Amino acid sequence: MASDKRNFTLREETGEETSVFSGNTPRQAALKVARRLDPAESEGQASRDQFRLREKGTQKLHIYEGWAWRSDAPEDKPNWMPETITEANVSKEGTEHLDEL
Repeated sequence: MASDKRNFTLREETGEETSVFSGNTPRQAALKVARRLDPAESEGQASRDQFRLREKGTQKLHIYEGWAWRSDAPEDKPNWMPETITEANVSKEGTEHLDEL
């Protein structure tokens, strides 16, 4: 089966679209955005940031709340992986449709 990757742009409050993230689903792209957030020391201490992703070629905005935290790498990690990694999670808040574009 061919790759079903879709591209999503990170949309700022001003309407400017900055970065592009790809994924098979909007959630997969949102997790990539969340992993770039400033990580807290633990998941319980992580602040939640809201962001919007627009699927390229559409006027549909996916609204997510995301958070990131530092965690110890797994015991069976590959040699190139650092001892501390950034983990992330997201929660979908909803969708909106843009009038312009």
